[in-house]
Amino acid sequence: MHGDDGAREPSDTYLRGLFSLSGRTALVTGGSSGIGYAMAEAIGRAGAAVVLVARREPELAGAVAELRGHGVRAAAISADLADADAVRRVCEQAPAFFGDVDILVNAAGNNIRRPMAELTPGDHDLTMRVNLTAPYLLGQHFGPRMAGRGWGRIINIGSQQSISAFGDSGVYGVSKAAIAGLSRSQAEAWSRHGVCSNTVVPGFVLTPLTEPAQAVPGRVEALAARTMTGRNGLPADFAATAVLLAGDGAAYITGQIICVDGGFSVH
Repeated sequence: MHGDDGAREPSDTYLRGLFSLSGRTALVTGGSSGIGYAMAEAIGRAGAAVVLVARREPELAGAVAELRGHGVRAAAISADLADADAVRRVCEQAPAFFGDVDILVNAAGNNIRRPMAELTPGDHDLTMRVNLTAPYLLGQHFGPRMAGRGWGRIINIGSQQSISAFGDSGVYGVSKAAIAGLSRSQAEAWSRHGVCSNTVVPGFVLTPLTEPAQAVPGRVEALAARTMTGRNGLPADFAATAVLLAGDGAAYITGQIICVDGGFSVH
């Protein structure tokens, strides 16, 4: 009880009904660091088993150890998602750890930020293969299986470039705009079968992916000033959103762009 006002403490049973992920299995690409790891940890600590996918084995091993330290059942697959054969291998191997994938988080990405006229055909190809084709192929594999079981969640990580041009958007901007369209298409296809798909749009977040921008003098401070909260994002800012979108409480949220950006996009 709180004082004399008669208010009750939140019911654990009620909160579990909204947010518990017990019995679920999540596949998180880009899960060894940054936003991907933060979401993986949150989803795991909410009860799901977690399979991480990233390229670098030492970082993956460290992330798995950290998850297990939190009591999360965790495993990892080392794969370069620019390679379609590697994506197929992920599709084959992921369910072998903890069973069918219920929650797919597409957080892996690359960010080539040269001026538009300087981008090469190789830049375009690599960016699209990692940022769009891999999430598409993973969704095409796991989405119908989720729909067949009557439940599933897909969380695609977008960018400010999903909704506006910003900072040499280039082909990165093209790929992230397309990710928002992918979520809508997935939602249209499978929501009636219990599978919700949404795009999470970060602001400027202090992660390894943004280190080149962070190195520009004054850049971090200028971007923080553009937000409404007065600071840049941290990976931990995405934990609660991940748990919400991955759970039963989000059954009526689908096809949406959800900005977790401190007001960056509306300032």
